[in-house]
Amino acid sequence: MTLLLSTMPERAKIWQQVFAAEGEPICIDSDAVADPEKVTVLACWQPPADLSIYPNLRAVLSVGAGVDQMPRLPQHLMLCRSLAPGIETQVRDWVVMACLMAHRNIPTYLEQASAGDWQAHPIVPNHARRVGILGMGRIGRLVAGELTRLGFPVSGWSRSGRPVDGVTMFSQDQLGGLLEQSDILVCLLPLTDETRGLLNQTTFDQLPKGAHLVHAGRGAQLVMGDLREALDTGRLASAILDVTTPEPLPKEHWAWSDPRVLITPHIAAQTDAVEGARHALEVLRAIRKDLPPPGMIDQAVGY
Repeated sequence: MTLLLSTMPERAKIWQQVFAAEGEPICIDSDAVADPEKVTVLACWQPPADLSIYPNLRAVLSVGAGVDQMPRLPQHLMLCRSLAPGIETQVRDWVVMACLMAHRNIPTYLEQASAGDWQAHPIVPNHARRVGILGMGRIGRLVAGELTRLGFPVSGWSRSGRPVDGVTMFSQDQLGGLLEQSDILVCLLPLTDETRGLLNQTTFDQLPKGAHLVHAGRGAQLVMGDLREALDTGRLASAILDVTTPEPLPKEHWAWSDPRVLITPHIAAQTDAVEGARHALEVLRAIRKDLPPPGMIDQAVGY
C-alpha cells in the first residue's frame, strides 16, 4: 500500500522525510508511479479527472483543511481532509484577533489614522458585545471558548444545535434567532450547497444595526454586492475578511479601498507540512487496517 502525493516541491520534500523516518512508502507525483496498483491513498489539492488509473485506490486526502475544491468522488472512494492541529489554532487566533479589532473599532481608527484624525469613540464592555458563530465544529468551539473566557456572550449555530458548554446554541431552523442577537457575526462554515451565498442581504438585515462581520469560512458564502449595500445602509459597521469572491480579489475591487473593510489574503491558517504528513500517515495506516480514516468527510453533506 502506497500513498501518492501531488503537491508543491517544498511540501513534498518534507513529506518524504517524515515517511522515510517512519519506514513508510510514498510516491511523489504521478510520473514517478511505477505500479499504479500499489497506490491506495492519493494526497492532493485536486485529483486527476480519471482515477480509474489507480485500480486499488481507497481514499483521496485533501492537503488543505477544506474539501470544497474537490469533485464528487466515485462512491467506493473515501474523501478526507487534513487534520493538522496547527490549522485549528491558527484560525482560532485569526478569528479572535478579528473579533477584538471589530469590538474596539480598529477599522474606524485606521481610517482616522490615515487622515491624521485624533478622535476617541466610546468603548463597549465585552459583556455587552454579543458574538454569534456560524459553524460550531472543532474550530468554532475553540473560538467560542476563547471569546467566552474574554467575557463575550457567545451564541452558536449548527445543523444539530448540539449543546456546547458556555454557548447559547441554535439549530439549523433557528438561524434568525442567532442573527438578531449577534453584534459580531463570525462565519466558520464549510462550503456546501446550503451555505453558498448565505451571507447575503436577507441575513444582514436580521443583524442588529451597526453589527460587524468576521468571515473565515469560504469566499462563495459571501455576496460581495450585498455586503457593500449593508455597509452603506449602516446595517454593518465593518467587515473583516480572510476569504472573498473571487479569490484573489482584483486590485480594482471596491472592497480594497473601502475603509470599513479589512482583508487578509486567505491566510487565517496555513497547513504545516510536517503535521500534514503525520496525518497522512494516520490515514494510510487506518486504511491498511480497514478502519475509518481520521478526517473522513461525509460527501453527502460536504463536511
